[in-house]
Amino acid sequence: MEEKIRVFLADDHAVVRKGLETLIDTCKDMEVVGTAVDGIEAVQGVTTLFPDIILLDIQMPRKNGIEAIADIKAANTNARILVLTSFSEDETVFAAIKAGAQGYLLKDSSPQELIQAIRDVHQGKSSIQSDLALKVIHELHKPPTHLPPTKDPLSEREVEVLRLIARGLSNQDIADHLVVSERTIRTHTSNILGKLHLANRTQAALFALREGFANLDET
Repeated sequence: MEEKIRVFLADDHAVVRKGLETLIDTCKDMEVVGTAVDGIEAVQGVTTLFPDIILLDIQMPRKNGIEAIADIKAANTNARILVLTSFSEDETVFAAIKAGAQGYLLKDSSPQELIQAIRDVHQGKSSIQSDLALKVIHELHKPPTHLPPTKDPLSEREVEVLRLIARGLSNQDIADHLVVSERTIRTHTSNILGKLHLANRTQAALFALREGFANLDET
């Protein structure tokens, strides 16, 4: 008999974890070997249990999914990670793939889509929802950005905000991290876009990642 696909679940919602466990238990070729309620637990559990597939959310306490992915991949470059989240923003998808996730699926996917995604990632294939995949392909094939020099360089705080944007954090996440209001972060983001001659957060994240301005391995 073939060995089962060993799956590790990381999600801060108990109902979601239980639902995923129940779904996976219906599959004869899979089993859940561990769970985590936040990013730190996820990294610790994965580096102890060495599961075949890590299924994790992006929005988690203590350490978000992007940071957890980077830590997991740093400890084990062969780790196979499938993101299951509600967030479809371009910069979040790109940051997750850039950090090392092999798959990206939204929580409104069907049970059949999720099971197939787990099997695909286990086989070494990428598994990204078609509409999200088009975004990633489009962004990855853009040429490096060469911007005209700005007469008004970024402040230290703006550089800090840009790095956090590149790691896929939302305005609220960044505000919580820096202990400021979300409105303040929106202002910083607007200033960053203006100074760098960029149109949106996605362009800012991609610019920071491509130009080495930010590193996803930073914690």
